[in-house]
Amino acid sequence: MTFSDFIAQYDIEGSVVLLEGKREVREQDAPLLTKLGRLLASQTQHMSFRSGNAPGADEFFSMGVTEVDPKRLQLVTPYGGHRRTANHAHQTYALDEIDLASEPDLVYQSKTGGRNDKLIDRFAEGHRDRASIKAAYLVRDTVKVIGTRAIAPASFGIFYDNLEDPRTGGTGHTMAVCTNNQVPFIDQSVWMLWLGTHPNGI
Repeated sequence: MTFSDFIAQYDIEGSVVLLEGKREVREQDAPLLTKLGRLLASQTQHMSFRSGNAPGADEFFSMGVTEVDPKRLQLVTPYGGHRRTANHAHQTYALDEIDLASEPDLVYQSKTGGRNDKLIDRFAEGHRDRASIKAAYLVRDTVKVIGTRAIAPASFGIFYDNLEDPRTGGTGHTMAVCTNNQVPFIDQSVWMLWLGTHPNGI
């Protein structure tokens, strides 16, 4: 997919593009994430951008968007007040403001058949403790993709991944939710080419 193709297909009213990825970002890559956020916001009019307010890729992408048009940046956070000083978005959805009892599909899609499923069930039942914070992040990542009754689903995902160990951790979970819901996405092996840069720095 070329940059022009992407813009032509997704710069439409109601389009929501995810901008997110790993917390660990190579030093030489960080400016490219911000450059992409800036490019996307400056070359489009209608699409909104959504991220998770995490340090690393989320923050670098968001910095580029907010330099141009902060009104088109949405954040979905695991709880109210999450990294408040780093939040420059026009709109923030905090997970603790979402009634999980009325969003059974959100809880279902957050579970992967692994060891975190019981934590997610406990979190959905209202338990809040040190262990449940991991569940909050996983459910937050699911919200970013599928939305809720009040939050529109994502249309497309742009990720910064660890290409040596791809699709793992929270980023991998978000990518899996995209796949399960037919939300197309790319990583830096595609979007760095949009910037005229090879993802391996060549």
